[in-house]
Amino acid sequence: MHADFAAWSWTAGKGIDGLQLIRNPLVQPGPDEVLIANRALALNPVDWKIIEWGHSAWKTGHVPGVDGMGIVVAAGAGVQIKPGTRVAYHQSLERDGSFAEFCLLDAATVLLVPAALDDGAAASLPCPGLTAWQALEKVPTAASRDVLVIGAGGAVGLLLVQLAVQRGFRVWATASTAHHSSLKALGAVGVFDYREADWQQAQEAALGERRLHAVFDTVSGEHAATLASLLGYNGHLVCIQDRQETAPLPAFSTAISLHEVALNSFHAHASLNDRQVLRKNGERLLEGLLDGSLLAPKRQVFDFRNLPEALRALKQGAEGGKWIAQLNDSDPILSAFQ
Repeated sequence: MHADFAAWSWTAGKGIDGLQLIRNPLVQPGPDEVLIANRALALNPVDWKIIEWGHSAWKTGHVPGVDGMGIVVAAGAGVQIKPGTRVAYHQSLERDGSFAEFCLLDAATVLLVPAALDDGAAASLPCPGLTAWQALEKVPTAASRDVLVIGAGGAVGLLLVQLAVQRGFRVWATASTAHHSSLKALGAVGVFDYREADWQQAQEAALGERRLHAVFDTVSGEHAATLASLLGYNGHLVCIQDRQETAPLPAFSTAISLHEVALNSFHAHASLNDRQVLRKNGERLLEGLLDGSLLAPKRQVFDFRNLPEALRALKQGAEGGKWIAQLNDSDPILSAFQ
């Protein structure tokens, strides 16, 4: 095994431009940890946002990246997972992340990857898939009730539409027109172009006398607040970005419930049982990708050496689907920096 490895290093205050490809020493796992040789990593909006904004736990030299997939090469005391096991993961923002050849993880958080599922598909799932699952868990299942997914053209929204349809909801969505036909094919009963000024009126007209049981917003807390009036009595406003700091509607009106979704928080605040439930459902989502019951976003493959350029493209909203870098032993990234 290598004594060191290639990793992208963050520089405080310099954003994406400050990322540098460096060599880090390889550290063996401690109790309840596993060391992963990454085979694929996936970019998420949270990556460029935290790289640009900074994080209270980060210092210069921190390795960013939350999503990856790889092979367990070493396991610490108390870990039942054997070396050679294929796993996918969502890494805590407070630990060195997936933008590297190797990653050290809490063993309780990793997802076992089905043998026939390819590396890139597995890496693409943890952050958007677990976020979509958590968002849906906020809302009591009520067959044939209407729910609305905002931003269904993105990875989280795409997966959320499918999971909501599978739970028996009548699903509406907003997305750019390029995604309308595919979302309808996945079971959405109607899709609105969020750039149209009157899309909310069109949604209300389509519902008729019904009101929405839930709204899942992937834009911002401020944007979510503008949608609260679409909800019916005891409805649910679920914020996947930000949260509602103040109630968006008067007290004693429709009595809606406000929810925040914070996947990264499970690393610090989830109980062992919470982690087991999350792991079980994450592995179920991976099985869904394999058996075709869940459609993953299209993938845009990029070279690991060009990671900053891929992050800039993601930040700028470039089309192309989920950005994935794949690594393998025959690609001498490490030797190029010795």
